[in-house]
Amino acid sequence: MEVIGVSETNFDDAAKNAVKEASKSVKNIKSIYIKEMNANVTNNEIVSYAVNAKISFEVTS
Repeated sequence: MEVIGVSETNFDDAAKNAVKEASKSVKNIKSIYIKEMNANVTNNEIVSYAVNAKISFEVTS
């Protein structure tokens, strides 16, 4: 599954938020692969960080 994680602090928190958000829909998350990183800038200051991530999880029956 692909998710976007966002943080006003840093990219690490954005990645953690991506996993947290994905865990609301799936269980047994095993890894995260960061595809893209970007930041929004206002008045020459970074105001938010975002990651586009692939989340891998184990499917159980």
